[in-house]
Amino acid sequence: MTTTPTRPTGLRLAAGVLTGILALYITLVAFGNITDFGTNQSYVRHVLSMDTTFKDGNLKWRAVTSTALEDTAYVLIIVWESVAALLLIWGTSLWARGRDDSARRWSTYGLLMLMLLFGGGFIAIGGEWFAMWQSEAWNGLDAATRIFLISGVALIVNQLPARQPQSRAGTETDAS
Repeated sequence: MTTTPTRPTGLRLAAGVLTGILALYITLVAFGNITDFGTNQSYVRHVLSMDTTFKDGNLKWRAVTSTALEDTAYVLIIVWESVAALLLIWGTSLWARGRDDSARRWSTYGLLMLMLLFGGGFIAIGGEWFAMWQSEAWNGLDAATRIFLISGVALIVNQLPARQPQSRAGTETDAS
């Protein structure tokens, strides 16, 4: 289904800007993780191995100490970030061209990917399952929460229905 570009609205501008900011952010994150692989590789290894959490035997059984599994998890995170970045860049370009229905759809996919990564991956799995909240040195919960919430706001704005144009008499016009 193709859509006809419509007059720019504040809602489209807000959705496009929020989507664009998150596209820029996750693009820079993915780029940084690819070009400086070792920095966040250490982060992922410390979180998964639980080597900086409380020395509680009831939790330590959850630790992943295989560097191959840790590195696989990190590569999968980078791939996820890269796909989300591409979807959000595409969504931003569609918002800019006034293709609201397509922009909303593609932006939603990318924003949900961010929410799954930061909410499900970093907050729930990293924060709770691997007890990242216990680590003073390798605790990324604040950053993950920030991006999860910003993504949620962007998703809400992306989903708001656009107002239908009205004729001078105040009645709605046929949009088809």
